[in-house]
Amino acid sequence: MSSPAQPLAASVIQSVDWVAVAPPLITAVAALAVLVADLFLPDARKPLLGRVSVAGLAASALALLPLLDGDRSTFCVTGQAGVCSYTADRFTLVVQFLVLGAALLAALLSVTALKDERRALPEGEYWFLLLSSAAGAALLPASRDLATLVVALEVASLPAFALVGIRHGDRRSSDAALKFFLSSVTATAVSLLGISFVYASTGTLYLTQVAGRLQHVDGQLNTLAQTGVVLTLVGFAFKTAAVPFHFWVPDTYVGAPLPIAAYLSVVGKAVGFTGLILVTVVAFPSYAGVWGPALAALAALTMTVGNVGALRQQATRAHSAVRLLAWSSVGQAGYLLVPIAAAAYSKDPGKSIGSTVAYALMYAAVNLGAFAVAALVGRTRPGNRVSDYRGLYATNPLTALLLAFFLLCLAGLPPGVIGLFAKVTVFSAAVEAGLGWLAVVMAVNVVIALFYYLQWTALLFRAPEGEPAAHRVPAPLTVALTLTAVLGIALSGAPQLVLRFAGTALF
Repeated sequence: MSSPAQPLAASVIQSVDWVAVAPPLITAVAALAVLVADLFLPDARKPLLGRVSVAGLAASALALLPLLDGDRSTFCVTGQAGVCSYTADRFTLVVQFLVLGAALLAALLSVTALKDERRALPEGEYWFLLLSSAAGAALLPASRDLATLVVALEVASLPAFALVGIRHGDRRSSDAALKFFLSSVTATAVSLLGISFVYASTGTLYLTQVAGRLQHVDGQLNTLAQTGVVLTLVGFAFKTAAVPFHFWVPDTYVGAPLPIAAYLSVVGKAVGFTGLILVTVVAFPSYAGVWGPALAALAALTMTVGNVGALRQQATRAHSAVRLLAWSSVGQAGYLLVPIAAAAYSKDPGKSIGSTVAYALMYAAVNLGAFAVAALVGRTRPGNRVSDYRGLYATNPLTALLLAFFLLCLAGLPPGVIGLFAKVTVFSAAVEAGLGWLAVVMAVNVVIALFYYLQWTALLFRAPEGEPAAHRVPAPLTVALTLTAVLGIALSGAPQLVLRFAGTALF
């Protein structure tokens, strides 16, 4: 006779949808394979690890194709439809494509960087950490409970600390890693405290259940729930580098190896914004009156501080071009926050989120392209100052034209049509939500940004000072530049490929 425990155990055991979890899983397996292979490969064969890593990221991106036929979920609560820990829906696939594609481009930049700095950058550890971080970043958009969300966030963040400070004997790199670590750990602690309060008041960690139960919290627990919501949002604001939680960005980007700065500028930002979208739109829609105004104020403050900071860098051309891109990324984070804030006032929050996704796709392609050019210039100009780009057209016309195109996309000027249309979608999201004042602040900031983007662009075509340095483009860097250029030009020629996300709901 079977015991009562046997049917219960059978009902709890589930089959895993391996197709759904394949993208982050393949990346994680590639990370482990690189770590083990590093123990046995001689130093002369270590470059093979880079090829394995690039292949692993490419395979992870290809694993998204079988998921296009419809939503898939796994690790679900038995007997409760829609209550799952992992969901591969349209939103998940778009963000995973962005994350894995950006990680692949950062890996191509890394192949050249590791070859140039083999003594300072240990290859095995570098590739393991990069792949581990990418695996966490790919897991995060599929997370549908708060525990999985935090675990994915930390898997994406913890290896990034080590990557920032991985350059041996570089004090600036170590200082940048410490600042990045302390700010991120603070954010995690605040988020965990907020999540614990939310769990205590609702009794669940699943995002869909949290959304339903927060509306009916007992009066004695209402203050606890409100505090939990606010603390959770503050923690994720740290991750997005929103002002005033942005102070770690410039020093971290300058101190990190350049491919890691490029990685953080896109993947790090995608991780923070994805988490913020999931907790606001999916888990806390009943508190839209709290997070809507807060995110709108953060968006205005972030874009203003970021653009003014970049303007100051451009005024002193002895400053690092990477630092200018860091301040620019803070300003771009402000634009990305606008549609999320607008979702609080919209009848269709998923449509507002589509504007953020459309802008993020544009930003990822062109910003990685700008970093690829910075990696090329940095090979002959280690200081990588803004002034080092003067006369780039004289020595490498194609590279100068590409950088000019990427900067014009970021500025939102033709021929960077995709940048212009992406900004219009964000602007429209604010206007349609009744946030006219935020649209005005954004318009002013776009004008401010034009000044430093156009100044840098003009510098490329001026007569060079002194002997111009020739720039030989290694094959991996050529591939990265080609991919970003093709993406940017294709999207400018057919912006509907990205902008369709702005017109349809993603949830």
